[in-house]
Amino acid sequence: MSATHEVTRLLIEWANGNQQALDKLTPLVYRELRQLAASCLRKERDGHTLQPTALVHEAYLRLVNLKSPDW
Repeated sequence: MSATHEVTRLLIEWANGNQQALDKLTPLVYRELRQLAASCLRKERDGHTLQPTALVHEAYLRLVNLKSPDW
């Protein structure tokens, strides 16, 4: 099963009340987001100070403040 399908499956399970799915989902999503952040930040100007981890954490903080997200 591809990582995308695994994430989708886990999101559905979590939405249906399976809290263990969240435990499996979190590291998968975090790893992918951190890789995406690192890729984006490589294109930034020299000397910028934002780190991939900080970017992912900022995105998380914005997502958790959404009202009724429909993943």
